[in-house]
Amino acid sequence: MPDRSLAVFPAYRDNPYLNLMLLAPRARGWNVLESTRLEQLEQHLGRLGAGDVFHMHWTAPIVQRTDDDLAAAGARLDRFRTAVDAARARGARLVWTIHNVLPHDARHLELEVTLDRYLAATADVVHVMNADTAAAVAVAEHYTLDPDRIVRIPHPSYQGVYPASVTRSEARAALGLIDSDRTVLAFGQMRPYKGLDVLVDAVRRVPAADRPVLLLAGRTSDADRASIDTMLGDDLRAVREHDHVGDIDVQRWFRAADVAVFPYRRVLNSGALHLAASFGVPSVLPDEPHLRAEFGDEGWVRWFDAGDAAASLAGVLAAPVEGAPGAEEFSRRLAPFGRSRDYARLLDEVAR
Repeated sequence: MPDRSLAVFPAYRDNPYLNLMLLAPRARGWNVLESTRLEQLEQHLGRLGAGDVFHMHWTAPIVQRTDDDLAAAGARLDRFRTAVDAARARGARLVWTIHNVLPHDARHLELEVTLDRYLAATADVVHVMNADTAAAVAVAEHYTLDPDRIVRIPHPSYQGVYPASVTRSEARAALGLIDSDRTVLAFGQMRPYKGLDVLVDAVRRVPAADRPVLLLAGRTSDADRASIDTMLGDDLRAVREHDHVGDIDVQRWFRAADVAVFPYRRVLNSGALHLAASFGVPSVLPDEPHLRAEFGDEGWVRWFDAGDAAASLAGVLAAPVEGAPGAEEFSRRLAPFGRSRDYARLLDEVAR
């Protein structure tokens, strides 16, 4: 095959999803051009032509920069569209992965919707991970997707990616826990949309004799950390790490957890959920139609009523944990390199 370039934006070097998915394309000889800034992306797009692909992932860096006012954000959107249109006019193809319905905590909502509608209308392929993405209420509210251009490649598991050498007892000892402690894990960046207030409220409602210890691990802004401090008060026990959790330490949090909870106010896909399955930890999700369609048959997933979130979640957390039946099989089914090969085949097809 002649040299082919794949421009990836934004290409966060510490993002495990991107690193896994790019394994097979790199092995097949794709020249991967990585950028996180619009200025660098414009240069990469200027080099693309027939046989090349631009893969757009998270859209927030285009119009959601915190230092941009509305006019500056609009100018960035115009620059982005101009560069993409020029690359496509030279024969390059566009793939868009819908990670979220909209960027979390979007500042310039109208511009974001304009950008997403442009991508939905322009992309040669719209890659989704959740099979019900096009039907999700929040997606339909903002933009429509052409079913003929949708390709589903599920989110990969993290089977074999992270070290898994510590035992449950060792993990708990490292976090100051004893074997009899009941534990609930929230893992990943601690941000308001993730519903930590709902989780804290739910734990507080669990009778004291059954109340679990909160395990909170993930990068947190100073402002959000102060909010979490206030939420926790003096009556809840929590073990916390408000910084990036290194690969070697991920296992401690999941090995120490009885259950992982995802009390998101809005979520389309969650890498942390697949991480929990990879460690055999049962998970609790909001009972939303698109999540139920994707994970409703999984025995390791439990559900709470998003319409009465705190009370419903408290009831789930007060019940005995029954293990994670099927989690290992789920992770094998979505093994990382298999999904990466699927992605490489997609790139080959779209570049023809």
